[in-house]
Amino acid sequence: MKNISVVIPVFNEEENINILYCQICKYLDQLPYSYELIFIDDGSSDDTAVVLEGLVACDKKVRAILLARNFGHQVALTCGLDNAQGDAVITMDGDLQHPPELLPALIAKWEEGFEIVQTVRIDTEGASLMKKLTAKIFYCLINYISNLQMIAGSSDFRLLDKKVIQTFRGFKEKSRFIRGIIGDLGYRRINVEFVAPKRFAGKSKFSFKKMVSFALDGITAYSKLPLRIAFYLGLFFGIVSIGMTLEIMYIKFFTNEAVPGWTTIAASVLIFGGAQLVGLGIIGEYIGRIFEEVKQRPLYWVKSEISNKKALKIYPRAKYKYIRINRLCIGDVTNEKS
Repeated sequence: MKNISVVIPVFNEEENINILYCQICKYLDQLPYSYELIFIDDGSSDDTAVVLEGLVACDKKVRAILLARNFGHQVALTCGLDNAQGDAVITMDGDLQHPPELLPALIAKWEEGFEIVQTVRIDTEGASLMKKLTAKIFYCLINYISNLQMIAGSSDFRLLDKKVIQTFRGFKEKSRFIRGIIGDLGYRRINVEFVAPKRFAGKSKFSFKKMVSFALDGITAYSKLPLRIAFYLGLFFGIVSIGMTLEIMYIKFFTNEAVPGWTTIAASVLIFGGAQLVGLGIIGEYIGRIFEEVKQRPLYWVKSEISNKKALKIYPRAKYKYIRINRLCIGDVTNEKS
């Protein structure tokens, strides 16, 4: 029997985990596969770890890996892919915006022979116009300045064959842009479109700062064009400065119009100083990433992995109650004292 691994990075998602678990089981239990659910707790500060301990105690198919601190979504996702053992691995977020009802469709495409089944978000319920616009601009920009050809709306909800996982594990860079890595691997792939629902509970952890950092990781990982732009700007302003110097010398020696003033000097300082700072900033981004790579530190480190035996010691008589309301399975872990 083939085995499916589902990797779910979570960060402060205590309110969503039980619902997500029940929904995944609801759809995978209908299929002729064995499966495992791997939750990666990315340094949560709420009771996410406690909820995961309850799930592990009640279901041997569930694994929970607790990272020592918050490493970020892409690194947590990598940790899950490193630990997955299935013939196919499905990655999805823990906020229920990646619909579990799509799982059978992804697996069906895999059975047809596709080694990468990539979901494409065509819309997000409740998303602001600004967020949709910036996402579209990002995909247009990265497709233009790099060799990648990414479809707007590509997400981290995808199925990967085990041979793809083996290839992926060979990528060791620290600044991770997994969508770019997967998009650059090749293999036989197909896209599946979906509409992302609103978060079931909690708030998005993907702040504007994190979105900018994510975009920079993608651009600097797959394009040298910013460096070339800095070079072209330097070349352009260098030519302009030579022209201005020749003009000043001509006015000084061949005319009587030379008037001491600050306009030319101020304009020159502002233009050339600004261009130099832009160039230095772009170069600094790349040097910073080189600095992170050459230190060769581990990409992440694990605080602990919750085993079924360990969790049963915490929940000696834990029971999992299934309540079905409007076809929604809601889990409630109870810890009964003996």
